[in-house]
Amino acid sequence: MINRQDLKQLQSLTSVPALSILLPTHRTSPDNKRDPILVKNLVNEATERLSEEFSNRELAPLLNNLEKLVNEIDYPHTLDGLALFVSHDFAKLYYLPFSVPARVIIDQTFATRDLVYGMHRSLRYWVLLLSQASTRLLAGTAETLEEIQDKNFPMEMTGPGGTAPLPYHADSSYLDDRHRRFFQQVDSALTFYDDQEFLPLVVGGVDRQVSFFQEVTQYPQPITGVLSGNYDKASLPELAPHVWTAMQPFREIQRQEALQELENAVNAQKVVSTIGEVWRLANEGRGKLLLVEKNYHVPAILTEDGNFQLVDEAGGTEVMDDAVDEIIEVVLAKGGKVVMVDDGSLSLHQQIALILRY
Repeated sequence: MINRQDLKQLQSLTSVPALSILLPTHRTSPDNKRDPILVKNLVNEATERLSEEFSNRELAPLLNNLEKLVNEIDYPHTLDGLALFVSHDFAKLYYLPFSVPARVIIDQTFATRDLVYGMHRSLRYWVLLLSQASTRLLAGTAETLEEIQDKNFPMEMTGPGGTAPLPYHADSSYLDDRHRRFFQQVDSALTFYDDQEFLPLVVGGVDRQVSFFQEVTQYPQPITGVLSGNYDKASLPELAPHVWTAMQPFREIQRQEALQELENAVNAQKVVSTIGEVWRLANEGRGKLLLVEKNYHVPAILTEDGNFQLVDEAGGTEVMDDAVDEIIEVVLAKGGKVVMVDDGSLSLHQQIALILRY
């Protein structure tokens, strides 16, 4: 899966040509049998388009990277989407827990907008599984989990009580202090990934270690949920339903708080609900909180005089394929917040509502 650090890296890279291949995939058979065919077709399209603009010699490094990347695709374990990013000196693929439209983009930079939109529309969170032997960090996107495996995680407690025996004079309070120090290290490492976004956090582990972590953590969000037990060896498929269950109270509280704030804003006449007005005021930086039904999508164009106009179908360079996602991006870019709510929750507000700062 992809996280915000990955997005920043992709968005920082400039190369000519920069090839992006995006496509929807399937988690189960028989639908996933079509995925290799779609990949092959998109790769052929990309190769043909590239060959029209560049010589074989110029393309050789990129095409070599592309071939290797395609061979790495693990089709039996794909999620809902797939993204391949390739240049002369870069090649990376991502399995996405959300669907993306099938397309080939050749530009000076990689095409990340669909990934940004997918991340905005999905509930994202962290799962920290505490253990002195192997503390694990998982990135959650809706019901999908991915384990972070890099220089920081999994993290093992080193020194006395961890990789080395306790001193002969050590008592239980000494070991407790060692655990607290270790979980301070874990807490500090977590901030590297969160990048001031402060996603919801689920913590798992035996009760004593969870208690030590709660004592020392500086994480600015309250812990969303706790999983009690030892998860050193638990697989992601085993963990996923338990984690998603632990996230449900947070989702419900988030939804209820957002709807209550919307009701208060209606009474204070600080809300707009037509998508054109939402677009205009979001661009003016007046959006404090945007509520959107999770499956609300609509194409639109901006007319020559700057007005917002809905259209029947997506497609064409002048059309925003999904104006709702454009609005989400604008609200976030200008410091507002976004909450996705269940379909039907905003039936009185045309499926979208923007609470205004003033």
